[in-house]
Amino acid sequence: MLSNSPTPLYAYWQQKIGFSSGTLTLIFAAYIIGLITTLLFAGQLADRYGRKRLLVPGLIGAILATLLFETANSVTLLFLARLLTGIAVGIVVTAGMALVVDHAGPSKLSSGALLASMAIVIGAGLGPLFAGIIVQYKPEPTVMTFTAELVILLSAIIALIVQPANVRSHENERRQWRLPTVPGHSLGHVLIGIAFFGPGISATSFVLSLGPSMLSPILHVQSPLIAGTTACAMFGVAVAIQLGIKKAAVNLIFLVSGCATCGAMTLLIIALHWSSAVLLILAALLAGAAQGAGQLGGFSLIAQHVPDNRRAEANALFNLGGYLPAGLLPILTGIIIDVSSLEVGAFTLATLLGLAAFVALIALTVTTRPRRLQKKWCVSITRNQD
Repeated sequence: MLSNSPTPLYAYWQQKIGFSSGTLTLIFAAYIIGLITTLLFAGQLADRYGRKRLLVPGLIGAILATLLFETANSVTLLFLARLLTGIAVGIVVTAGMALVVDHAGPSKLSSGALLASMAIVIGAGLGPLFAGIIVQYKPEPTVMTFTAELVILLSAIIALIVQPANVRSHENERRQWRLPTVPGHSLGHVLIGIAFFGPGISATSFVLSLGPSMLSPILHVQSPLIAGTTACAMFGVAVAIQLGIKKAAVNLIFLVSGCATCGAMTLLIIALHWSSAVLLILAALLAGAAQGAGQLGGFSLIAQHVPDNRRAEANALFNLGGYLPAGLLPILTGIIIDVSSLEVGAFTLATLLGLAAFVALIALTVTTRPRRLQKKWCVSITRNQD
């Protein structure tokens, strides 16, 4: 929730503090810096010293971020708040997601992966909706927004402290510090997850960062509630798609993700050309489906194929592969928009994401087809021998 709650509040802060859109880009970049930096080492720390030992300071960092957001009266405080938010989210999506799967147990790894993935998208959707409603109707929205966030984070710390640490730490293992990686037999599973999760989460990140800028000239209205509601609906679709395909084969889950990304980017281009708010909203909903399916497929493969003593590090690598383009591409798009126009920037990003998803679909087809052919070939040989 904390990662996206500030989205409807940036216009309020711009008016109150007074800073340019270029400065806003730097504030966004602070989150990415904190997130990416944390993902480089959080997984190894969680696997070596245990999930809870890392999650407690991570949640404390999130609490500090809420206090900074609530009292922010300068760009510096907003920058620090976003930096701390990125650090906290980096810890939660590695150690937190691993902890959920750990407690699910060996017999319910898929259920644990589903719950972990749903937790991310539900919070990501509720954050901007809640903040958007408060900004719409309250003259001083930051106090109520981040006081509620503070209460939720305190409850999370209590829930974390009281639950048992049922997975041993590996602090006695001698392991050299390195970039996040996984055992060789598991690397392919993580990489195929990144191939679909990356374009999916980049699509939702694009909608979150530039969606209001695209909706305003089409709907001729600037409302934080509209931006928050659109974001919530987008992540609501992500939850719905995860529940709908939770029992499907992982390859089918990835197929849904790739097709949804291609469809979302196609609709985005058409919506801008025709100035259609309906198509733009449909593109956002498809983007939510793309992220939800890609995220579920990736977490499922990690839960099933990565040993528990490397699971948090695998989560870090998976999220690093997704959040890196999700953070950099919207910033690149913003630069293109400043140099040329909104249409050119949106078309460029949509084309890149659509092509990335299309290539991932081709790779999925190529990697799965030989197995089917090999199975048919073995059956044919067996029949000939009989």
